Amino acid sequence: MNTSNIKKYAPQARNDFIAAMRKQAAKYGITADRILPAEQKGDLLLIGETVFPLSVLKPRDKLIKRIQTSSFEQTVDYIAYSWFNRLCAIRYMECKGLLDHGRRVLSSADGSAGLPQILEECLDIDLPGLDASRVAELKLDGNKDEELYRELLLAQCHALNQVMPLLFEQVSDESELLLPDNLTKTDSLIRDLVSSIPEEDWSDVQIIGWLYQFYISEKKDQVIGKVVKSEDIPAATQLFTPNWIVKYLAQNSVGRLWTMAHPESTLANDWEYYIQPAEQTDEVNAQLKQLIDVRISEDGDTLNPESITVLDPACGSGHILVEAYDCLKAIYLERGYRSRDIPRLILENNLYGIDIDTRAAQLASFALLMKAREDDRRLFSNPPKLNIIALQDSQPERLDAFSQDLASTNIAQADLQELLDLFEHSSTFGSLIQVPEALAEKLPDLEKKLKTASESGDIFSQQSAQELLPLVQQAKLLGKQYDAVIANPPYMGGKGMNTELKDFAKKKFPDSKSDLFAMFIERGFVWCKDSGFNSMVTMQSWMFLSSYEAMREKLLQDRTIQTMAHLGARAFPEISGEVVQTTAFVMQGQHINGFKPVFFRLVDTAQDSKELELKAGLNRFDSTVQDDFKKIPGSPVAYWLSNNVYDLFESTLFGEHFEVKEGLGTRDDDIFLRRFWEVALYKIRFSKGQEKWIKTDKG
Repeated sequence: MNTSNIKKYAPQARNDFIAAMRKQAAKYGITADRILPAEQKGDLLLIGETVFPLSVLKPRDKLIKRIQTSSFEQTVDYIAYSWFNRLCAIRYMECKGLLDHGRRVLSSADGSAGLPQILEECLDIDLPGLDASRVAELKLDGNKDEELYRELLLAQCHALNQVMPLLFEQVSDESELLLPDNLTKTDSLIRDLVSSIPEEDWSDVQIIGWLYQFYISEKKDQVIGKVVKSEDIPAATQLFTPNWIVKYLAQNSVGRLWTMAHPESTLANDWEYYIQPAEQTDEVNAQLKQLIDVRISEDGDTLNPESITVLDPACGSGHILVEAYDCLKAIYLERGYRSRDIPRLILENNLYGIDIDTRAAQLASFALLMKAREDDRRLFSNPPKLNIIALQDSQPERLDAFSQDLASTNIAQADLQELLDLFEHSSTFGSLIQVPEALAEKLPDLEKKLKTASESGDIFSQQSAQELLPLVQQAKLLGKQYDAVIANPPYMGGKGMNTELKDFAKKKFPDSKSDLFAMFIERGFVWCKDSGFNSMVTMQSWMFLSSYEAMREKLLQDRTIQTMAHLGARAFPEISGEVVQTTAFVMQGQHINGFKPVFFRLVDTAQDSKELELKAGLNRFDSTVQDDFKKIPGSPVAYWLSNNVYDLFESTLFGEHFEVKEGLGTRDDDIFLRRFWEVALYKIRFSKGQEKWIKTDKG
């Protein structure tokens, strides 16, 4: 899609939203420098010399508490982005006609950036919690459009809270307090959103991911190349994946699993990025059949679509999960499911997403819900339970308090401590956290006891249980095994890692500690079933560099490369130059002896031709057996070499037949040798002459 308008709008929108939130916070006596005291006067609240309704007290106190927990800057930045998310979500829904009442909330009936349609037709609007008499009173007054529109917009957000609680938080929270004034004015944030991005750009849910990328682009520029703080890791590592690369990964993992289990399936003909495997020997095919038969046996006589699980461990705005949805939908349809039943089944049974950024998880949830809503307009009447989570940090220092509050549940304090210790740095380590097997076995019982406590009459027990249940949920998702792990993991070398992350990498991922993406490759196989697929687009460095040799040798020994698109530089349109050189691959969880992967060498292909060449099957290499890579010292993934070259490495060494010695030796190269560019041309002797410097061959 054309991203030029989004690229122009989103970075400036971030500055505008933050400025608006700052102004609103200052209105309530809260700035970066100080917080004015608030004094209750009957049913009024006095802040400085300004009087407010007493209803301001509770959300203001919540806002202050949040600032004290983190900082003024982080709090304002978070709430600004939350409102940006919400308004973008509403804009997408109104453009797609997905709001139940059928009116536009941000734009005029004709789609222009004028007076919002919901304000014009407010007397006909029915939203949960909206006081019809109050609406009529404000409308008939004639001079209270701003107040009326604010109530309508908040009512719309509250209504959507029932469907998307992560994105549209509950009533009367601190983010509602910072919603700016003058929302219907010509210079408002809403008018700018409507006028800056043409309506046709809202036709594809991909816009959510692009808005996310460009919104944080300035923040990314500020932190890139430095040691990154935990709260800045999302901005430093986020990168929206081109759609065709995502399709390639999804169709050759989720799709490949289905075609292995159902050779009679015709879906591969419809998947334009599906790669037909290389011709294999009978022995290889027998190993593949045994592998898929074990997976099928988990479901009975045939692979059940409802049992296929897909994880994106760094899900961002949900782009990969949306494409996986399309693959799964095709599988369900081929299997004969009713169209209206499929969306809910996919969201509740098949798709899982994890991120360290709550804002990204909000967008991922929204993108999936919108995708499903297009297929089932009744979906919001009974909202599905999504498996999308933002990892939360625990508070190990509160162990004794939790234990005391939950004393009646018989939960062992040691189990609570293990859970709390595991997630102390969730926002830094993210999905790389591995759940010990012993703890994973205890999670069902722990969850059951906490749910009972959360429904008890003991308020302290309820509160502690509600705080701990999300930790159990994230432990379950991190400890689960999946049929397909698909990701564009974060890229960050050791220079960018803070001390905690660097120490964690050395301890938990000694073979891949050089970069986050390499650690995610290794972590991906822990999630994978033997028959499952680890599909990622990463930097290409793991294929060749000596720093990844141990990791590479383990992968080639224990796993199977099914297909790889070696993209090289310029695969991502937003990254110019040769710095980021990437490869997209699909690996299977178990090693298949003698397997021939399919590679595509696109490193020398122009950016706009990489996709076309992949679809056309150009530059395909499928004659090399994966095991041959180990013949070359260091085991580089040099798939383009001929079999004759690999055979050379099995021959005897030159030194075993001949004595190898140094040629001409000066005994002091610093004095007697120069590179050719270090010497002026007229000083070099090419034939006979008296010039000082002569050419020499030196190995």
